[in-house]
Amino acid sequence: MFTKIERNYTLNFTAQVRYFGYIMFFISLSAKAQYIDSLHSILNRGKGMDYRMESRVSFINNSLINVNGVRIGAIFGRKFKAGGGISWLNSKVSSAFETTGADGTLEVQAKYLKFIYFCYYTDFVFYKTKHWMLSVPLQLGAGPAWFQNREEYRWGVRDRKYFLLLYEPGVTVQYKVFRWVGFGADIAYRFTAYNNRKIAEKLNSPTYSFKFLLWPEQLWFELFPKSKLTELFGPAEW
Repeated sequence: MFTKIERNYTLNFTAQVRYFGYIMFFISLSAKAQYIDSLHSILNRGKGMDYRMESRVSFINNSLINVNGVRIGAIFGRKFKAGGGISWLNSKVSSAFETTGADGTLEVQAKYLKFIYFCYYTDFVFYKTKHWMLSVPLQLGAGPAWFQNREEYRWGVRDRKYFLLLYEPGVTVQYKVFRWVGFGADIAYRFTAYNNRKIAEKLNSPTYSFKFLLWPEQLWFELFPKSKLTELFGPAEW
């Protein structure tokens, strides 16, 4: 039987990230009004594919961690994206637990936090020029979290699993250098609901990522303007 050893962390940092989360929530909420007005007309336009791998930086126990993910979805009229994916913790996060040894004495053992969740995402563009784009992504996720003895992911462990719910509003900035390449940045806040309150509070955190963007289909349209694919799906556009 394991008993978690609780630790005290500085409250100033926790308060700051909570206020940051509220700001991100209201920014996202205000942009949703324009999103609702425009959604119907956008869904009737042409579609494309959205596919990417991502790595988001956030905090647990005041330490930087990485959450990796894979996303695939559809793009409607270059204004709205929707799809799904999977994300997982990709950093070493350990906590100390007390356990009773074979001789009846108390021992302290390090166990590693793991979580993985499936998510649904949307992303609505509310400002766009030839080079710049601003959008408001929203992500909802659910999946298990648990502690285990090994640092690597080990499936089928018997350790108790907790159900994890996530809500992550944010803002994305993107700059296109050419039609087929650009750079971007995401700033968001991860709100977590958990059936273990203390763990949930540690997972509430700002998240951010910096991206190198490549659109191979746009590069194809520019290099081969007379190809059959370009005639069907092109030409390249900003």
